[in-house]
Amino acid sequence: MARVKRAVSSHKKRRKIFKLAKGYFGAKSKQYRTAKEAVMRSEQYAFVSRKQLKRDMRSLWITRINAAARLNGTTYSKLMNGMKNAGIDINRKVLADLAVNDPAAFTKIVEAAK
Repeated sequence: MARVKRAVSSHKKRRKIFKLAKGYFGAKSKQYRTAKEAVMRSEQYAFVSRKQLKRDMRSLWITRINAAARLNGTTYSKLMNGMKNAGIDINRKVLADLAVNDPAAFTKIVEAAK
């Protein structure tokens, strides 16, 4: 059986890990084993955070809509129910953007939902 020399492939593998671990504190960017552990952990956090970001943004939009709705004399839940009954189909992201950047248009939507 032929002898396998792994110099190129193992160096490539290590280089990839060190590139991802660049900027980490201390041994986490210098030693392969600790760098590998730190990169694996950071990738896990990144995976979870991509899911959490969606939840956090929706929560932020709802908070902004509620604040703007209360300035117009209603609550978030009443506004959303009124919009559903009136057949106004605007998602929360756009509604929150209107509430922040165009209060006059948001007020018109609230009036239509009432």
